[in-house]
Amino acid sequence: QVQLVESGGGLVQAGGSLRVSCAASGSIVSINAMGWYRQAPGKQRELVAAITSGGSTNYADSVKGRFTISRDNAKNTVYLQMNSLKPEDTAVYSCFAEWGGPILKRSWGQGTQVTVSS
Repeated sequence: QVQLVESGGGLVQAGGSLRVSCAASGSIVSINAMGWYRQAPGKQRELVAAITSGGSTNYADSVKGRFTISRDNAKNTVYLQMNSLKPEDTAVYSCFAEWGGPILKRSWGQGTQVTVSS
């Protein structure tokens, strides 16, 4: 099992920056990828960014050039640095981890609110 604990988020003005963190515990060695989804009220959940165990990253087109996902292997933590935030980035951000095999499992963090005021 993999457990995830998120931190960070909050309220920021448009153009500002925030960083959210996701700390993993449990079966760390079996993690294939980690990342973040977000869901705004009335909208579908969307993948924001992901990073594989090999370090490959993937971003939603809407955040490319503004958000950066990174990881600290020593702390088993993944970070999402969000710059140049826009009101449309307002959402609940949820961390996930894909782990295990051959059938991948997925664990989720508790979610953290990011609110960008105009």
